[in-house]
Amino acid sequence: MSWDRFKQHYLFIETLDFALDISRMDFADDYLEVMKPKIDQAIIAMEELEGGAIANPDENRMVGHYWLRDASLAPTPELKKEISDCESAIKAFAAKIHSGEIKGSDGKFEHLLCIGIGGSALGPEFVNQALGNPTNDPMTIHFFDNTDPNGMDKVLAQLKGKLGKTLAVVTSKSGGTPETRNGMVEAENAWTKAGLKFGPHAVAVTGLGSKLDKHAVAEGWLTRFPMWDWVGGRTSELAAVGLVPAALSGFDIDAMLKGAKEMDAVTRVKDFRQNPAALMALMWFYATDGVGKKDMVILPYKDRLELFSRYLQQLVMESLGKELDLDGNTVHQGIAVYGNKGSTDQHAYVQQLRDGVLNFFATFIEVHTDRAGESPFVEEKFTSGDFLQGLLLGTRDALYEKGRESITISVRDVSAHTIGMLIALYERAVGFYGSLVNVNAYHQPGVEAGKKAAASTLELRQQILDALSAKPGEAFTAEQLASELGLVSKTELIFKLLEHMAANQNRPLRKLIGDPFYESKYLMEQ
Repeated sequence: MSWDRFKQHYLFIETLDFALDISRMDFADDYLEVMKPKIDQAIIAMEELEGGAIANPDENRMVGHYWLRDASLAPTPELKKEISDCESAIKAFAAKIHSGEIKGSDGKFEHLLCIGIGGSALGPEFVNQALGNPTNDPMTIHFFDNTDPNGMDKVLAQLKGKLGKTLAVVTSKSGGTPETRNGMVEAENAWTKAGLKFGPHAVAVTGLGSKLDKHAVAEGWLTRFPMWDWVGGRTSELAAVGLVPAALSGFDIDAMLKGAKEMDAVTRVKDFRQNPAALMALMWFYATDGVGKKDMVILPYKDRLELFSRYLQQLVMESLGKELDLDGNTVHQGIAVYGNKGSTDQHAYVQQLRDGVLNFFATFIEVHTDRAGESPFVEEKFTSGDFLQGLLLGTRDALYEKGRESITISVRDVSAHTIGMLIALYERAVGFYGSLVNVNAYHQPGVEAGKKAAASTLELRQQILDALSAKPGEAFTAEQLASELGLVSKTELIFKLLEHMAANQNRPLRKLIGDPFYESKYLMEQ
């Protein structure tokens, strides 16, 4: 890697105090020129998308998350007003919560419980980790981000005796997402057990007229904020999904939106060599041969960015992981994403990255500002932050010496403005890459298939209970019960469901252990 190559492939954007270094990606000298027609077309496709073109023909909907940080770009006056009104309503509501004008049954709200799944949780969790300050934030935030009873018990234990000062934000576009619905029901149950009404402690972020919207109205919830069908979950952090918990946590949502808006501006530049999102998409295409041959390892050297890789897992993998391309061809596209933080990773999987199988490319994220204020010297004239940068640069070189390629993103600090920039950068890069490989980056048929499969499993569980209840005291093996139900092909699934039901106290189902295991029998107590 030469200084001349670095100078040629280091893009510094002074207005954002942001830099992108692709010099350690070993693409050929003519690669960018060869790819110019493809990336130029991707930029045109993005312009059409932002103009209101239908991105999901199967759902007949637009994709407008770029309008969220600049409502003037929305294609109709009505949408412009909805976006602006929503931002104003969020700020006004947060101000009333913080002032105590709106309070819980036991006084001013001090805790925030966010109930959601996927993009409705990953974005807010990432932003809270990045921007939160427990000593200054007006509210302490907690999450129900799964349908794991034990996980919810852990959170509720932290809120024991505090529910009267806890505000719950339930986020679901339809209101029918099982994980979120279950979390809401568990929360309602917890408030009821504490002798409190849930409604005066609850807020909904949902689609107009959804199941959740109707439930919130019927139960007298404090307020509702919109989820629009033109904003996907994984791109909703700068919609009410992310802005409501961010504002309630005391974060500067105007700065987040401004950072995203400014990054949007530089990632619209038609000269792709001056467009960081276009360059990133081209590097992904080069590294993976456009068919996902290598994984994307995210290595932020900052504790506050620890959850960035988890956030990007959904954004990248749900957007790009597609069986079919736009022409209906079977392509099985996608890029696997993983990571944690530096320098922790140097004592974990970096050993394999350097010496093991070469199936990845890395992205280092460098933050120049160590902390607010001065740092003590931990060794002669060096601070802890000096060591952190040294470990980043050293690891990057150590990988490159072994032919491990990397991209480096450099930002000034971890602030609301920077978080907005990073979110916008990766959203745009994902869109560009989707165009390069000819897939729809804005729908998720695989996720919907998983939801349908889960629903059919719950239906089978009910069939099992009905069959056993009809013959109380009679014991069946999984094979016998499958035969009884006429579902021999589902014997393994029936066995798994029986095992789970027998292990939980709220099911009057008993297991008689057999040897071998498949001779175990199950019965409904009389």
